[in-house]
Amino acid sequence: MRVLVVTAVGAEADSVTAGVSPGGPVTAHRIPGGHTLRRCPDAGTGRGAETGTTVDVLAAGAGPAAAAAATATALTAAATAPGAHGAPAAPGYDLVVSAGIGGGFAGVAPLGSIVVADAIVAADLGAETPDGHLAVEELGFGRSVHRPAVLSERIAEALDAVHAPVLTVSTVTGTAARAAELTARHPRAAAEAMEGFGVAEAAVRHGVPVAEIRAVSNAVGPRDRASWRIGEALEALRNAFRLLSPVLEEEAR
Repeated sequence: MRVLVVTAVGAEADSVTAGVSPGGPVTAHRIPGGHTLRRCPDAGTGRGAETGTTVDVLAAGAGPAAAAAATATALTAAATAPGAHGAPAAPGYDLVVSAGIGGGFAGVAPLGSIVVADAIVAADLGAETPDGHLAVEELGFGRSVHRPAVLSERIAEALDAVHAPVLTVSTVTGTAARAAELTARHPRAAAEAMEGFGVAEAAVRHGVPVAEIRAVSNAVGPRDRASWRIGEALEALRNAFRLLSPVLEEEAR
């Protein structure tokens, strides 16, 4: 099984890499667009690439546009790369995972918890009207929701995670009023972040299943940097990918 994990920034990629390949081999591979993949050929098994699970980790940049562009580049590079020494081309990816830290909605996803998306929602894609927000579907074009791979339910169980919608926003929530508005429109939402929908859009267009995993670093609402727990969330993210590795190995069999 070959998996692409897409984060926004290097610190998140560090946590993912440490989780899937603790002390194991990690190699760097350049792809177009100035990006570098971190290749983890053993996905935490410690038995090498022959186990059939390889995880590539990519720090794509913040926001849905950067995430979509970098993910599409990595998927295209994987699908078109020639094999070594005249061998057949390596297979493309079997799964794409958007991963990182994010905000948790009060009463659903507390600080330090893990959320696995059962829907990846572009929460601000659409139009504002006097009667409120209209999703892009209501405007008659596009889509604002992607449904993750069936595997996401097993991932949530393995990670003891909240399994609920994750919202993608281009501007992170910073007021109680905005948090209340999002909760009213998406009452089951557990977390918000900035990249999931972009990653999902690229993956779906390439015909690859997608999942999203978030470690909660702050509460969605008024911007209070003193209450953020970024270090704890990055450690929770590392542990989540440690727990994920056996699921991927089983899926590869």
